[in-house]
Amino acid sequence: MHDIRISAGRVVSVFTGETFTADVLVTGEEISGVVPPGTGGAAAETVDAAGRLIVPGFVDAHMHVESSFLTPAAFAWLTLPRGTTSVLADPHEIVNVAGRTAMRWMIDAGRGTPQTQLWGVPSCVPALAGFEHSGAHLDAGDVDELLGWDGVQALAEVMDYRAVVSGDPRMHAIIEAARSRGTVLDGHCPGLTGEELSRYMATGIDSDHTKNSPQVVVEKARLGMTVMLQEKCLEPEVVRALLDLPRLPPLCLVTDDLAADHITGSGHLDHIARTAVAAGLPALDVLRALTWTPAQRLRLLDRGVVAPGKRADLVLLDGPLEDFAVDTVLAGGRIVATGGQAAYEEPRAVTHPFAGSVHVRGVPEDEYRWRVDLPDGRHRFRGLRVNPVDTYTEPAEVELAVTGGVVEWEGHTALCWVRNRHGRDHTACVPVTGMELGDGAVTTTYAHDSHNLVTLGSARASMRAATEAVLADDGGVAVARDGVVTARLPLGVGGVMSDGPAAEVAEASRRVRAELGAWGWRHRNPFMSVSTLTLAVSPTMKITDLGLVDVLARDWTPQILDCCH
Repeated sequence: MHDIRISAGRVVSVFTGETFTADVLVTGEEISGVVPPGTGGAAAETVDAAGRLIVPGFVDAHMHVESSFLTPAAFAWLTLPRGTTSVLADPHEIVNVAGRTAMRWMIDAGRGTPQTQLWGVPSCVPALAGFEHSGAHLDAGDVDELLGWDGVQALAEVMDYRAVVSGDPRMHAIIEAARSRGTVLDGHCPGLTGEELSRYMATGIDSDHTKNSPQVVVEKARLGMTVMLQEKCLEPEVVRALLDLPRLPPLCLVTDDLAADHITGSGHLDHIARTAVAAGLPALDVLRALTWTPAQRLRLLDRGVVAPGKRADLVLLDGPLEDFAVDTVLAGGRIVATGGQAAYEEPRAVTHPFAGSVHVRGVPEDEYRWRVDLPDGRHRFRGLRVNPVDTYTEPAEVELAVTGGVVEWEGHTALCWVRNRHGRDHTACVPVTGMELGDGAVTTTYAHDSHNLVTLGSARASMRAATEAVLADDGGVAVARDGVVTARLPLGVGGVMSDGPAAEVAEASRRVRAELGAWGWRHRNPFMSVSTLTLAVSPTMKITDLGLVDVLARDWTPQILDCCH
């Protein structure tokens, strides 16, 4: 006898593109039959699909659990009802805070969930060695050991692509450790093209999930690189360039970084699917990019298709395929969600070893008073310009007055202030342009990838208020306006995750997002926009606890340009 019969449904074949009427039989964790209606023997339980589409469970081939601000179990509980049954997670946020202890904890925390959570070993801890200080350091020996742990499926995104193409020994040793094990090698190389792209791919790295021009996307696909498209990549011109090719290359749709409030409000992979359809990608190609292709990419040969002998990760969709409206979800033969809600109890708060990880003893009285060794007068300083669409930043120039060795920046520019939180006495700052801001500030310990204490503000009083709130919460995100904290998201698990109920975390992240917008930080993904100001491998200029980094040159950028008058 079978355990479950899903009856009166319409199966979508990711191989042929056909939709056909069939019953799907489930025994244990596997699909035991895809049969004509009413045939195939008895089942202990019948699920009436009522004409709904039956498709494979969605597979996310590149994402970070910490970006949801949730622990692995809470993340699974929130995303399974959206159809995401398998993920390849890169825990480089928490591993940059606490090293191999964090890697072990994440694997163990995800093991008990109905969602298949597989892991990539972070390749860049810290993200840019020698240019920042994180809470941990992984060398090739560490990476080799971690690649042998149960649950590990890949070397996670090799972000320091400039080191790869320049022949950096440390980075190449890490890559070789993964290649010698025959594991999946994930890439991260925005805009890389021509000879440098060939050098990067010659190491065995064969995927990219970053934002690229249509021409570069096509070039990467042409060379056999697996193109992973997240929301910011799904521009109509990119989709059009791919569809104009003689044959559509294998694609994976990925989430990369989605906060809890985005998941509850818009969705997870189901949202990315709808975004892809809106950008012009045919719904059947979208379905393959959610299921078969990422399963093959991750060498999960037991899933990604509705077929006998495959793992019973199944999604029932309401309405037409292009809506990707998830109703019922099975993971490993178990019904885990119905009607958009989890069918099992929400996980309780978990124990973790990461309390007290923010090693900052309060806010000094002169914090955010920018001191320089310059004579009185007006001077030109290097600034950092942001944009409202993506995380690309570029150099800018800001002219400011200096009086008594103090830069008079308030009322003229925003300032990003980075303080090391890992027991080192390092602080750096840079003017930030590109947004029209009122009086306010945001402080966060969720700051890629070293997760130092970062404060971005237009007024010192607001910066102090936001920072004091984050320190009181043992890490997190806080927004202050006119000197008063208006929203806060405590992240007591290493300063990057919360062990609170998913609904509370989602509501807190929603309020932070709204307050950032009210302050004037209006961005498609404000959490990523703020948190990547310190990501020193992301073009073209970033700031770390040690200073300003020219990402492409892998060198320091002078902060003081010259004297104006």
